[in-house]
Amino acid sequence: MRMIDTLPEAPARPVDAHKGTFGRVLVIGGSRGMSGAPSLAGLGALRGGAGLVDVAVPSEILPIVAAIEPSYLTIPLATDEEHGCFSADGLTGLWGACKGKDCVALGPGLGTAHGMFGIVKQLFLGLTQPMVIDADALNVLAAEPSGRDRDLWISDALGPRIFTPHPGEFAKLIGSDIATVQSRRVEMAAEFAKDSGVIVVLKGHGTVITDGDRVAINRTGNPGMATGGSGDVLTGLIAALLAQGMPAFEAAQLGAHLHGLAGDLAAAELSQPGMIASDLPRFLTQAWRKLESISP
Repeated sequence: MRMIDTLPEAPARPVDAHKGTFGRVLVIGGSRGMSGAPSLAGLGALRGGAGLVDVAVPSEILPIVAAIEPSYLTIPLATDEEHGCFSADGLTGLWGACKGKDCVALGPGLGTAHGMFGIVKQLFLGLTQPMVIDADALNVLAAEPSGRDRDLWISDALGPRIFTPHPGEFAKLIGSDIATVQSRRVEMAAEFAKDSGVIVVLKGHGTVITDGDRVAINRTGNPGMATGGSGDVLTGLIAALLAQGMPAFEAAQLGAHLHGLAGDLAAAELSQPGMIASDLPRFLTQAWRKLESISP
């Protein structure tokens, strides 16, 4: 494995740019009681520099998601009334929502009700755009009865795929336990990435970013970020970098760095115990400025 110690260059911002120059992100997620997750991912994508951000959610929660931030667009889709998540009928709408998008982020607050696996698998395999797979989308994949069969088709995706698990999600995904994952973070993340043909962003202290060949260890971030919703912001941020044309490994590496840097800047002003996830998008503005100040 090759250790990567230098950060990639951030996407250029040409003076004659327009919204389309910086890509269009689609966030797919949300369910009853989980309206905050896709909203935070949408905010992460906006603060990550995407030109346009759409958030597709079950129609039941759309008024809540739309009220959180006027700068992203919202797409209401069919709701499973019993579980408060996307219904199987919503898949047609999801295919339509994905058209014209430069990157798709799938999973924040999605829920794990029956029927979610079919939605996740079809989008995962069928979309040509790069995708960030997070949260409940990972849990749905991990819960497939035949994990071995799943591992065979994961590598058949038509576009780049970035998995962003925390240690618990990753342990379920590979059929292990958290203690084992934490004791062999680099090796296990790299092995899964290589076998599956995906980029793994194994979150936690010293976040591991790997494609199975290259490995980067993120050095920014602090324990104040161990709060619900922080990972959703990271999902949106990485999606924004992908939408702006960055290759998958580089987008994941830069996204992890900026996310952690925003957390460090937030902690310096707000304290670690007092931080919440919705602080991170605001402090991403300062993280970008700090990154710009050290760029050649």
